[in-house]
Amino acid sequence: MVSIVTKPSNIPPETTLAEQRVVFHNISWSAYEQILAALGESRSSRLIYDQGTLEITMPLEEHETATRLIELFIRILVVEIGLKIKTMGSTTLNRPDLERSAEPDNCYYIQNQSKVAGKKVDLNEDPPPDLIVEVDITHTDINKLDLYASMGVPEFWRYNGQIVKIYQLQNYQYIEVENSPTFSWTIKEYLYQFLKDCQIDEVKAEKSFRAWVQQQVQCQNQDVQD
Repeated sequence: MVSIVTKPSNIPPETTLAEQRVVFHNISWSAYEQILAALGESRSSRLIYDQGTLEITMPLEEHETATRLIELFIRILVVEIGLKIKTMGSTTLNRPDLERSAEPDNCYYIQNQSKVAGKKVDLNEDPPPDLIVEVDITHTDINKLDLYASMGVPEFWRYNGQIVKIYQLQNYQYIEVENSPTFSWTIKEYLYQFLKDCQIDEVKAEKSFRAWVQQQVQCQNQDVQD
């Protein structure tokens, strides 16, 4: 029997929500696929399915703002450090063999960009994304650490509106780390400052952070030459 839970149900009316969530339990994989097909791709809601539990998220302003700004932060790092990237956004990551599927907030190939460049990703043949970011400001019923670890995603960032946690996959489970394995820098304090600065002026914040990254890269290159 399918059961439905709307989240959150205990938030006072005056509280500003970042996401609205509806949770369905006891949903088969085939039923999930039918729902996914019926909803189509032209939608703002995001679906995540975990072995019988289907959660549909409708992101609101606070969620979307954080998602876009974190993506900008990552792109600045990639561009200025000189890496490559394939941006997947909220592409549906289906793993029927695991009975799990996700549409993350941000999803990237960086280390493995060359393996998926110029093609449509097929998780039956291609590696999982190198980095996934989720913004979960309100409660979610899905254990995303287990979900993305089972998919083999090497690095996972999670932001709750105040704190970002970075996880690295080790021995099939996530370990919280301070430094991003992708960028090899202690970047959390700079992400916090960037998000804070963006509240005042996004353009100025972008220019300031980009200049800082350029300076760090120049210093590193100088150290190598010396």
